[in-house]
Amino acid sequence: MLLRSTLIYAPAILLTRISALLLLVIATRLVDQTEYGLLTLVLTVGEMTDMAVTNWLRIALLRLGGKGDVTRGTVALAARVLLACTLVSLAIAVGASALVVPERWADFALAVGAYLVAGSFSRFGLTVLQMQQRHGVYSAMEFLRAALQLALPVAAITVLPASFLVVSLGTSLGVLLAGLVALALALGRLVGGPPRFTHAAFFALGMPLVIMAVVGFGMNSAERVLLKFYYDAGTVAIFAAAYALARQPIDMLANAVNMGAFPEVVSRFDNDGPEAAGRFLGQLLALMLALTLPAAAMLVALSDPLTQLLLPAEYHGQFGWLFPLIAASVVLSNLTNFVYGDVIHAHKRPWLLIWATSAGSVGTIGLSLLLIPTLAADGAAIALLGGSVTAFAVLLVISERLTPIPLPWREIGMAVLVAAVTGGMAALASTSLEAQSAPLRLATGAMAGGGAFLALNALFRFEQTRAGLSKLRRRVTGG
Repeated sequence: MLLRSTLIYAPAILLTRISALLLLVIATRLVDQTEYGLLTLVLTVGEMTDMAVTNWLRIALLRLGGKGDVTRGTVALAARVLLACTLVSLAIAVGASALVVPERWADFALAVGAYLVAGSFSRFGLTVLQMQQRHGVYSAMEFLRAALQLALPVAAITVLPASFLVVSLGTSLGVLLAGLVALALALGRLVGGPPRFTHAAFFALGMPLVIMAVVGFGMNSAERVLLKFYYDAGTVAIFAAAYALARQPIDMLANAVNMGAFPEVVSRFDNDGPEAAGRFLGQLLALMLALTLPAAAMLVALSDPLTQLLLPAEYHGQFGWLFPLIAASVVLSNLTNFVYGDVIHAHKRPWLLIWATSAGSVGTIGLSLLLIPTLAADGAAIALLGGSVTAFAVLLVISERLTPIPLPWREIGMAVLVAAVTGGMAALASTSLEAQSAPLRLATGAMAGGGAFLALNALFRFEQTRAGLSKLRRRVTGG
């Protein structure tokens, strides 16, 4: 079931991540390093504000609104709350803009505001589609969003002066248009009926998530803001480029797994009890490590040809230890949020997440203040990893007291071994062609690492591989 749901959501998530990477490649070439750094800060402040004020609605709706038939009363209640929260987020964005980028606060506030409005419509429509179990439509809307948020900013740059504001507004317009289409499709399938929860229940579940997001700013965004304070937007651009390249492939895999897993976790918890949910989460942990660890190893092994191919010359040779540090922190963050965090959501006790997030924020901010002044971007990456480790450790202890997750030690060992061999083969193949072009080194390393990944998984999971190939052969031959 986990693999099936992952495959359903993977194409849409893959395209959105590819779209983001392509925008990175194009934007770093069409706007200068300072403008790209400001664009990154728009996304940072936008994500921070969005997480704190409106993102909690998705989790609350999925947890309380049920799945299948969605009532008009449920959507109307959530829409009223969303409208109020979005207005609050716009007011916060103006103040944050004046603090983070005082020299260009008006343009910055406009970009962040557009990001927040577009994101609210998009998330609301997609969440209702997910509640309705319309996975194919959901994926199609993500395809549309990915295409528009790449095409529109590129088109805007060709006719308007290249700046972070133009790129940001073009991206937000793409997200808004796709979100409006998704919302229209979702509203067309509503059924009559009152809300399935009260305002009080909605806010009781949501407010801890808001607090968690506020205190989580230190773990998720502080290092980029502090880089701007201690250095400049150009330094932020270096860190952000490495973060985007190291994060996107790992996040793509983890999100594809979680999209189908989260509703199933809470469903099993409600219907079959905590023990069944714990067993399912053990399977989720195994699958997530089996996919994300080899991906992280490949990214680290091929970071040099990857950056040479995708980024302009002024970015080359400036990444140091950024890739391994960021990749490790992203893997840990996904395990924290999508495995052990699901335990908290299943128990409807989201306020417990505040402890883990607060600990991670304290760790990230403390290390940032200590390391960024002397180590710049490398210090920011170390701080990010330190905060991720701290949050993971605290949430592990908390979640184990609620519902222990049986650790699949054999699967974990296989994932570590596959990752080591995959990364080693990719690095060996790439460095053996050091004098050759970056595309050739990247392609050769990717084929070597990918071949090792497939071969080892076929060896370790021989029966599953044989069964899958037999099923595929029957479909092709019609037997």
